[in-house]
Amino acid sequence: MDSFRLITTYSPWLILACLAVGALYAWLLYSKRTPWSKGINYALAAVRFVVVSFLCFLLLGPLVRYVSTSTQKPTIVFAVDNSQSVALFSDSVQLKQAQQGLQELRNRLEDKRIQTKVRTLGNLKPSQDLAQLQFKTESTNLSQLLQNIHSDFEQQNLTGVVLLSDGIVNQGTSPTYANYPYTIYPIAVGDTIPKKDIILSSLRYNKVNYSGNRFPLEAELLHQGFGGTTVTVQLKENGKVLDRKTVSLKPNETMQQVPFRVLASGLGKRHYQVEVLPEQGEFTTLNNTKNAYIDVVKGKIKILVAAAAPHPDIKALRAAIESNENYETELFIPGLTTLRQQDYDVAVLHQLPGRTPGGEAALNLVRQKNLPALYIIGPQSDISGFNRLNVGIRINTPGQLDEVTSVINPGFSTFKVAEEATERLRQYPPATVPYGDYQLTPNTETVLYQQVGRVRTNKPLLTVQTVGDKRNAALLASGTWQWRLTETANHENAAVYDKLITNLVQLLTAPRNKKRLNVYPVQNEYANSDEIRFEAEAYNEALEQIYGQNITLKITGDKGESKSFNFANGENQSGVNIGSLPGGRYTYTASARINGSLQQDKGEFVVEELQLEALHAVADHNLLYQLGSNTGSRLYYPAQLQQLEKDLLNAENRDLIYSSESLNDLIDMKWLFFVLLALVCAEWFVRKYNGSY
Repeated sequence: MDSFRLITTYSPWLILACLAVGALYAWLLYSKRTPWSKGINYALAAVRFVVVSFLCFLLLGPLVRYVSTSTQKPTIVFAVDNSQSVALFSDSVQLKQAQQGLQELRNRLEDKRIQTKVRTLGNLKPSQDLAQLQFKTESTNLSQLLQNIHSDFEQQNLTGVVLLSDGIVNQGTSPTYANYPYTIYPIAVGDTIPKKDIILSSLRYNKVNYSGNRFPLEAELLHQGFGGTTVTVQLKENGKVLDRKTVSLKPNETMQQVPFRVLASGLGKRHYQVEVLPEQGEFTTLNNTKNAYIDVVKGKIKILVAAAAPHPDIKALRAAIESNENYETELFIPGLTTLRQQDYDVAVLHQLPGRTPGGEAALNLVRQKNLPALYIIGPQSDISGFNRLNVGIRINTPGQLDEVTSVINPGFSTFKVAEEATERLRQYPPATVPYGDYQLTPNTETVLYQQVGRVRTNKPLLTVQTVGDKRNAALLASGTWQWRLTETANHENAAVYDKLITNLVQLLTAPRNKKRLNVYPVQNEYANSDEIRFEAEAYNEALEQIYGQNITLKITGDKGESKSFNFANGENQSGVNIGSLPGGRYTYTASARINGSLQQDKGEFVVEELQLEALHAVADHNLLYQLGSNTGSRLYYPAQLQQLEKDLLNAENRDLIYSSESLNDLIDMKWLFFVLLALVCAEWFVRKYNGSY
């Protein structure tokens, strides 16, 4: 029931004063002789009395208190675990009967004025006919399903959740750990009797391996009812058997390991398949196969670290570089180690060229091999010799040294520094740099600036030069070993220092990216239940990013099947969602015409077939029992739907009445203005019509 009430901010006795003012005004105006009849005169006086009294009443600041009520019917949600395991390991006839019985139960509840809703795994808008639901979801997260129901019906009269499930959970946390503000009525399906089966439960391997190396791939077998027998496990690539092993299944062990050694040949993503040959009497062979996707890369990047003399910086630099497992360093110090004539990818030259002889061999190697290099300047550096190298910066110094700290150049975006870099750089102790003037060439960028005390300068501390496909870098500081030591002491790691050095090495070893179209998946690996998204970047001739380009993307699978997508890259939304794909290795090609020129890009990605639903064939009714017990209910079976209906109807399925109150100024009601205006206009018209004087 809705209601409203008038409230004044002053004493209600003042209303009498308002009426008195209205009456006085009307008497003074209409007590005189008039050219119209007494009936009209009394009517006009009444109008004037009402208008004046009400206007005076508005001066008291009256408020309108409005109370509205609404009724919410009780709601029961039918939550269905529509995962593949329910259909795989439940009796199909019993499951169909359970679905039909639940739909009939829904109809009877609706007839008794109880609202019902349907929710399923990973489906925001499931079929409202429970008998027509399909069990195709590839993973089970009951905790998320129940939490989503709590969120969706938080403001509604939710009295209970009927959960049809086999209790098998393979994603998320166990739902028994959470507290739910509603009663759960679990209905158990599936079979709790262990099946006679052989399961290839998992594969363990390194996802990145070096070409030419043999890497381990270990398969984990689970078996039930096959103890004392032998099975054959095969390793295949592109349908070709690479290795085959015969495994004796031990009666007293349900889990066994099967190791393989695989040669990583070629480069790129490789698809391997491990398969257990089916045995007679197996319950299902869906869980006999697993896929492994290996990214085969070139051998480790070799980095020459050469120095004029031993220095603590060298150990810090090598530790930072080797924090990336893809990098390995080799040290050369004249007189202490021998310089090997081998293929290096990049060089780090500490105080080379130097004032003392001995480092010419490393400099000659860098020059002959045209290696990208990181030059580190220190007190023993030959500044004149360094200037002759033309690595993007020229130093004019009187021979004096200065102590500075570092600050990030916010305009540098070639690579990203760690998020915590700004804060940690402030904590670094000062490093020694040559005092003087610095001149940068046009193809050189500044990564770090020098800061003297609290004053930031425009003098560079770390620079990167790009000439064609080659890059060089120069760090003008000596004593940076203290940076790594200080960061480790303060934060238990040297993430910023290590990331800065490894980013520099990666930048030096990578050729300059001249692509004007860059299309790539957000992730390199997806699960077969994931939605796959691609992003795109387009650049003009000046390598400035542009938008609105029409891009064609073609996805091709292992078996040659392909799909094409067309989209435009936007400034705020630059990609496309291509949905989910079956497991496998996929290649893609993208093309677009940018200012009339055809630009292309290509790459590859992997979709893993998880097969989570085929791993566990035994239903977990104990989990469902705990869910019901924790919320004040019990466990039901499909044959007990009549008892479930009685319990649902005997529960407190009452309507909830909600009330809301609002308090508004009476003067804010616009319709009152028009009422008063109509009364005043009517009074004026009558007076004029009847000859007012």
